[in-house]
Amino acid sequence: MGLFKKNPFGHYLFLKKWLIRIMGGLTHRRYRGFNDLHIEGSQILRDLPDENVLFISNHQTYFADVVAMYHVFNASLSGRDDSIKNVGYLWNPKLNLHYVAARETMKGGLLPKILAYAGSVSIDRTWRAAGKDVNRQVKMSDISNIGKALNDGWVVTFPQGTTKPWKPIRKGTAHIIKRYKPIVVPIVIDGFRRSFDKKGIRIKKRNILQSMVIKAPLEIDYDNESINQIVEKIEYAIEQHPSLLKVIPQKELEAIEALNEKRRYSAKN
Repeated sequence: MGLFKKNPFGHYLFLKKWLIRIMGGLTHRRYRGFNDLHIEGSQILRDLPDENVLFISNHQTYFADVVAMYHVFNASLSGRDDSIKNVGYLWNPKLNLHYVAARETMKGGLLPKILAYAGSVSIDRTWRAAGKDVNRQVKMSDISNIGKALNDGWVVTFPQGTTKPWKPIRKGTAHIIKRYKPIVVPIVIDGFRRSFDKKGIRIKKRNILQSMVIKAPLEIDYDNESINQIVEKIEYAIEQHPSLLKVIPQKELEAIEALNEKRRYSAKN
């Protein structure tokens, strides 16, 4: 790799590689040490093409979710099954891995700017800005940049656009899928909200069982399925469809939370 080679967004790949190595080394114990990340389905990643793959996931923190995905993706591509043991997998990280994030979030300090250089496709949210509800047009340049990232490699997006659970899927994700026809891989995460603060920077609790389940690619009829049909398919795939709330009793939700607390204290002892 040439020292001055750039990706489509003008980022030097040599610098990006070192940022991923350093940040990955600093964050590794957040998922294997302070907490325990349980992974399922990572072998699916090795069967995917090198480009035009869109990962869709529920969202729990600003940064910790996607950092965990960098670990899991690179570990799997280096031959590990459902494990991020031995951080050596970061020595040759996947450099064409991108993630969609709000532009204002990625400008909020030095750390977000570093994380942005490591792979952010920054966009302007159409429904929220500066902590207030807004209603504005989608920027075509944002759509084009996501397409550029898909053409370059893999893209992670959080189609709810918020860390709050059970919020509606933004239709923009479905439009992206119909327009660029990527392979769509669902990911379901849990435990990050209990482990970290909202930004995913400060460790809130230790010894939390985190989970990341990578599912098989969705079957999508890009030409004939409607936007609403794709939205509903996304909702079920990342386990955020409103109907799921009706089939999970409140007592069961409380029992799951109590079990996580029990695991936390058991791990301490």
